[in-house]
Amino acid sequence: MTPVIVRTREELAAARKAVPGTLALVPTMGALHEGHLSLMREARARADGVAVSIFVNPLQFAPGEDFDRYPRTFDDDVAACARAGVDVVFAPTRDVMYPTEPQVTLKSGPMGAVVEGAARPGHFDGMLTVVLKLLNLVRPDVAVFGEKDAQQLALIRRMVADLNVPVEIVGAPTVREADGLALSSRNRYLSADERRTALALSRALRAGADAAGHGPDAVLGAARAELAAAVSADPPLDLDYLVLVDPATFTEVTADHAGPAVLAVAGRVGATHLIDNLPLQLGKER
Repeated sequence: MTPVIVRTREELAAARKAVPGTLALVPTMGALHEGHLSLMREARARADGVAVSIFVNPLQFAPGEDFDRYPRTFDDDVAACARAGVDVVFAPTRDVMYPTEPQVTLKSGPMGAVVEGAARPGHFDGMLTVVLKLLNLVRPDVAVFGEKDAQQLALIRRMVADLNVPVEIVGAPTVREADGLALSSRNRYLSADERRTALALSRALRAGADAAGHGPDAVLGAARAELAAAVSADPPLDLDYLVLVDPATFTEVTADHAGPAVLAVAGRVGATHLIDNLPLQLGKER
């Protein structure tokens, strides 16, 4: 099935009316991969129709980040949407999303200033602003996001709750490549040597998960041990953070924390910024 491709607000409104029943939205920046396709399948399972947005949002890139070189593969993306049975592809230009320079934007608050937000100031403000605009334009019943971007997902859920946005937010599990690397549009930037270094991220998460029964300090210690070699490798991992946080607030957990947590890691290999995380259940071993 070939999806309807719409680029303007008027075309989107008409396509939205033409979809019978409920609609699920999968917001993306394009360069689609199997992780995105898993979100589309989740969306199809939860609604009568599926819309995918493709828009590289300038508001969430800081000066010097990879906005200009972010991969843009529109024809391949539309083909992937067709294979997934998507009904509508909304592919606006910058002028459609931001007809004038925005003066009123969202602030992500304390949760958006820590972890990834500390490494990329302003990133989550731009992300929340465009997500809210997409929700208002598409008017979906359900919106599906990947758990790989765990802090993003937590912030979107908080935004929807705080602003009374009438949409159900669904998180879908992280999809990994055979070697364990979390799927990302940025993986295509990695050379073979850089990819070998980057695999330390998922190894660190698995090592931390294996220590979950011994408490937070053991989790972080096991994960740091896996990262140590990558930091001094050639090419090296430039570590941004390794944290164990509360999944609802993204504040770091205390040493006596028991219950759900997220082990999150991020760093740069070469010029490529990579993030990964794993949800854990912390508690003493029986």
